[in-house]
Amino acid sequence: MPRLLDKIDSPADLKGLSLAALEELAAELRDEIITTVTTTGGHLASNLGVVELTIALHRVFDSPRDKIIWDVGHQSYVHKLLTGRRREFGTLRQYGGLSGYTCRDESEHDSFGAGHASTSISAALGMAIARDLAGDDYKVVAVIGDGAITAGMAFEALNQAGHLGSKLIVVLNDNGMSISPTVGALAKLLSRVRFDQRYRQAKKKGQQIITSLPLGKDLWNLSEEIKGRFKGFLMPMAIWEALGITYVGPIDGHNIHDLETVLKQVRDSATKPALVHVITTKGKGHTPAESNAVYFHGVPARGGGDKTVPTYSEVFAQTMLRLAREEPRLVVVTPAMPEGNCLSIVAAEFPGRVFDVGIAEQHAVTFAAGMAAQGYIPVVAIYSTFLQRAFDQIIHDVCLQNLPVVFAIDRGGIVGDDGKTHQGTFDISYLTLIPDLTVASPKDENELQHLLYTAVRAGRPMAVRYPRSAGLGVKLDTVLHEIPLGQAEMVKYGEDLAILALGVSVAPAVAAAEKLAQKGIGAAVVNARFAKPLDASLINDLAGRVKRLVTVEENVLNGGFGSSVSRLLQESGHCDLTVKNIGIPDEFVEHGTQAVLRAKYGLDADGIVRHVLELFPERRVGFSLKSKNGAKTA
Repeated sequence: MPRLLDKIDSPADLKGLSLAALEELAAELRDEIITTVTTTGGHLASNLGVVELTIALHRVFDSPRDKIIWDVGHQSYVHKLLTGRRREFGTLRQYGGLSGYTCRDESEHDSFGAGHASTSISAALGMAIARDLAGDDYKVVAVIGDGAITAGMAFEALNQAGHLGSKLIVVLNDNGMSISPTVGALAKLLSRVRFDQRYRQAKKKGQQIITSLPLGKDLWNLSEEIKGRFKGFLMPMAIWEALGITYVGPIDGHNIHDLETVLKQVRDSATKPALVHVITTKGKGHTPAESNAVYFHGVPARGGGDKTVPTYSEVFAQTMLRLAREEPRLVVVTPAMPEGNCLSIVAAEFPGRVFDVGIAEQHAVTFAAGMAAQGYIPVVAIYSTFLQRAFDQIIHDVCLQNLPVVFAIDRGGIVGDDGKTHQGTFDISYLTLIPDLTVASPKDENELQHLLYTAVRAGRPMAVRYPRSAGLGVKLDTVLHEIPLGQAEMVKYGEDLAILALGVSVAPAVAAAEKLAQKGIGAAVVNARFAKPLDASLINDLAGRVKRLVTVEENVLNGGFGSSVSRLLQESGHCDLTVKNIGIPDEFVEHGTQAVLRAKYGLDADGIVRHVLELFPERRVGFSLKSKNGAKTA
């Protein structure tokens, strides 16, 4: 039976559909998203919750002339299906396929790219002001979740929007969730609207009374009385209007007719910034996702991952629980990522020592610095890509004051399917340039627990960076020990060259050395452990014994680990040494599996071998292995 969805090639195809047809389309969209995302992996619950809202937005507004800006972008799957990308939807998050987020390079309907939260209102306000300066009249709509709107950047944008008074529509998609349940005072106040029926009942009754009266002074007084009565009782109307923003809502986010009615009214009548408060259910229409929206926020690709080996995130959380039992001063801070960092086991036993501060990375770091200043040992559990947002706070509030804050940096290196907004390929570069900050990365999950133990006991700022993946399956030591800061580990001896690898790159470096041995090349392998400080003694000793040295890291080459090693060698006078740095070139890494991307950049074992053989041209003859594009090389 043909689907309505198969006839939708652009938002214009929605305009003539009846309400019954739109509801049928909504069901088809949900089926398509569930079928695809459970195969490719991706964000499921958040997209199921915005089906009707997306339909209504594209019916009321004229994209791409009108600008619809999706905050974070992980809620844009329905938008992609309705804007000409239906046929490619099966390539979602696959290498060379559709991005899991909005992307300006992908479609003219993606007005602004986003993979991080809380950017939409700022971008939308910029577009609205640009429109006004150009004398144009297109509409600008920002769609932001109740989790993202708690971030400081969103408040900064709302503050300026109210001040400037430019016409702008903010749709607050309120489902009580970010990835985890939304936290903070604003979330609590929004929930009073979400669950208190008195507001809706009074509003409905007031509307009935008003419509039965003739226009005039009595009508005006009555409407103002109703409005004023509930302004003090319910915070949202009061706070938004105090900011100079018209508040409309709350609206049932799954009622297409009501959504269209309100959006049209705001589109046609608003003369200043307006906030439309929409209540939705995360995971709507899929019972498992509705009942467990946290788990179904993001689902893995079918068949992905070894479930018998703990992930680095799980080992981190297990180590935190163990250390929290031993050290009463230890506290953990996370910006809206307790589940992603597997911290539920720590929070269950120590609820007063795990702090979810919401989507507020800058605040998380300085909040931790404040606790450190009072004698506590805070561990900031955060993804690499999100720590970028707190760069100034790391410098000014932690390292400048030499406060013992530990940064547990998850998703360091190539992340994979989430793509260029989430790859953790910059942290080594932006962290190692900061004075007084120790930066480490473990070769496996066992070394992770020892480095975390070291960081908690270091009494100084320290970052421990680990990948998004299961561990290597090594045995975990039962007794933890400190690793001397800056001390590398010789993993394998060899006299022809030395491979210095950092973190997740150590295992493929060892595998590469075994392949090179087949060709008669003896490669020493060093587990660097520390990107800062470097083990200068070991590196200089190696440089005096070999003629070739290779560094390997999952980080951009500019300012990375290899760059630091090269500078050390130059300063030490090893000018006759041939040095090759392997890492990420000067580009953003697209989405794709970690294996595909590592092969692309020569970061797997075969790639490292290829790089090394470039230093031994006489040994390349007769040596066969797969190149990065799958072809055989000799």
